Amino acid sequence: MNLNISGHHLEVTPAIREHVLNKLDRIKRHFDQVIDINVILSVDKLPEKDRSQKAEATLRVKGKDLHAESIAHDLYAAIDLLIDKLDSQVKKYKDKIQNHQGESVKHSADKWDEAAAQM
Repeated sequence: MNLNISGHHLEVTPAIREHVLNKLDRIKRHFDQVIDINVILSVDKLPEKDRSQKAEATLRVKGKDLHAESIAHDLYAAIDLLIDKLDSQVKKYKDKIQNHQGESVKHSADKWDEAAAQM
């Protein structure tokens, strides 16, 4: 899995990088077939009281790109919200590619083709 963490209008410190890596472990625990992840952290340069932190990520899996973004006043809170959104998308994608018996949809479609050919 390739991981790219970049910052716009802010420097990605080792503490921020470690926080993102620790949170991404939750996604890898639920779905281990992730090709790469691009995380962009940014700060909107508005007046001090309206300044907001934005975290967005694009997660590539086989056949699909999952994208999520979150905005909060604290960068760590924005990262936490982002990971929650990505985690729910990954769970939904994983459920979609598997049927209820734990067999992938691709393999069950092959069985339907074989059954139709025998008729």
